Amino acid sequence: MSLSMYQASIPVFIHMMGNLSAILEKAAGYATAKKIEPSVLVNARLAPDMRPLSFQIQVASDLAKGCAARLAGIDAPSMPDTETTFPELQERIAKTIAFLKTVSAAQVDGSEEREIVLKLRGQETKFKGQPYLLTFALPNFYFHITTAYAILRHNGLDIGKSDFLGVR
Repeated sequence: MSLSMYQASIPVFIHMMGNLSAILEKAAGYATAKKIEPSVLVNARLAPDMRPLSFQIQVASDLAKGCAARLAGIDAPSMPDTETTFPELQERIAKTIAFLKTVSAAQVDGSEEREIVLKLRGQETKFKGQPYLLTFALPNFYFHITTAYAILRHNGLDIGKSDFLGVR
């Protein structure tokens, strides 16, 4: 039995964005319970030269919707990176999931050889669909989800692997 491009992408993005939403919900509750200004967590980073939690969420969203759109040959919805609160980040996640749910298997399957062209650091980078998904989009997506998790865990949020994986 083979794994289709759709199965390897859209359900994975939806699942992990949902897990991220649940983690953010816990973070908002944690901030309230501990009387921490929510912006402290939204702007938290692991190291001074790293980007904050809000950026990690925004990029995870961009990677999910961008990958889905490129594989499907459609335009991704534009979402300016203006979120500064937990509710705004939750709204972005919800919009991302809603978009992902509009992308069908028929649109994505067969995209293994589709040419994907990205502009990275001012240079054009070309991929075929399958290597783009497996060696660029998914690893980057998981990097930003993991970094968001690590930022919140580092700041005291009681979350674990089951939260990350969505085992409820």
